Amino acid sequence: MRMCRVAGAALAGLMLLSGCSTKLGDGSGAKKDGDAATTASIGEAASGAAETTGTVAGVPTEAPNASGLLGSDPYDDLNMGKKFYRSANYGLAERHYRRAVEARPRDAEAWVGLAASYDQLRRFELADRAYHQATGIIGPTPELLNNKGYSYILRGDYARARTTLMQARAKDPANPYIQSNLELLEKSARKGKGVQQK
Repeated sequence: MRMCRVAGAALAGLMLLSGCSTKLGDGSGAKKDGDAATTASIGEAASGAAETTGTVAGVPTEAPNASGLLGSDPYDDLNMGKKFYRSANYGLAERHYRRAVEARPRDAEAWVGLAASYDQLRRFELADRAYHQATGIIGPTPELLNNKGYSYILRGDYARARTTLMQARAKDPANPYIQSNLELLEKSARKGKGVQQK
């Protein structure tokens, strides 16, 4: 019984700490050299900035708690992944997003969060796999193409970034995040290096 109380107290403390971030912005942790709004789609997907709308980065989510596994529980793996991503703890975010996709392999939101976490950890081969899974579920949405374009910028692969971001812009010409990433691409290409991360 005492062990349960100690474990419960430790878990409660971790949960409180995970939500104590004052860094709310886009959640990407990649704001350097004036690229303020460049990763908002990634951040939205991972941080849950659009939780109240029922979509995240244009990805329709299933009905809250449809299977009783995810949704309204703030401590499920999907929500914990978002919290850790927002606080720039990408290793723990990756772990929770991975658990979320293992539990619900058709959850595009969890796949996008997992891909974004892998991008931040610079594990690009795994990010590509996660983006592929998300694309298989929801198709090449402008938001998903934007996130992939940003991933290519991080890698310094400007040709693929340009192609992917142009595809995204063709689907949603007024999207400010896509435009920001195109501007970041131009700036990064001029400097000849990928986006610096923390």
